[in-house]
Amino acid sequence: MNTAIEIMGLSHAYGDQPVIDHLSLSIQKGDFFIVIGPNGSGKTTLLKIISGLLKLQQGDLMILDRSLQSYTRKALAKKIAYVPQMASLDFPFTVMELVLMGRSPHLGPLGLGQEKDVEMAKKAMAFTGVEHLSGRKLEELSGGEQQRVFIARAICQAPEVILLDEPTASLDLAHQVRIMDMMERLKKERNVTIVMVSHDVNLAAMYGERLLLLKQGRIVSMGSPEEVLTYQALETAYGCTLLVDQSPIGEYPRVTLVPQKHMLADKQPADRSRLK
Repeated sequence: MNTAIEIMGLSHAYGDQPVIDHLSLSIQKGDFFIVIGPNGSGKTTLLKIISGLLKLQQGDLMILDRSLQSYTRKALAKKIAYVPQMASLDFPFTVMELVLMGRSPHLGPLGLGQEKDVEMAKKAMAFTGVEHLSGRKLEELSGGEQQRVFIARAICQAPEVILLDEPTASLDLAHQVRIMDMMERLKKERNVTIVMVSHDVNLAAMYGERLLLLKQGRIVSMGSPEEVLTYQALETAYGCTLLVDQSPIGEYPRVTLVPQKHMLADKQPADRSRLK
């Protein structure tokens, strides 16, 4: 089958506070699937459940045609790599040592790497453009460099699915595009399924093949960028005034926030009837 992830009736709560509410969706193999939505909509929780970091509370979850519960932690790590938004820097490892950790699920009982593991780490670092940093400590790197190192570790893991939680957060524009282009290459060249959480709806429009818009753990809209990024759906989710038109550089939506100062009677936004 062509389904990478199948979610059926998924619900999750922290104590008595529901975060995901009867969510059902499927993600196809080779998709670039981006999850958007306001803070507290359940985006990160969803990734953590798929990755196995959070226990499945209610519903069913299939990973590559197998139930999540049927995987051991090591077996799941061979299929899925997770790149968190904020990774701990409390370890004095070099870039090479950190990237090599991606091979852990594939090592034998003694946990000893082989020459092929080192070669895979070098290729992963070359793919992400950090091979020249292999001997540096992670704490010595910039935010963009650190993010590429963690992505290299995920690639070294040789998964079929990579989950990324806001990989472009706090990065400058050049590093944002570099990370997104890297994910696009990974999808095209290695047929890896990419599932990403993002707060940047315009990056989601440019790169995502399918988008999921969440609010309070429920689906507001799901589909292509053109189907999801309408001002009606976005305003329902975010509760602010937005304009949506076509990007000048491609056939996908462009979202513009309308500040309150432009909502005065004599400064109404453009005719929204012409907008998506």
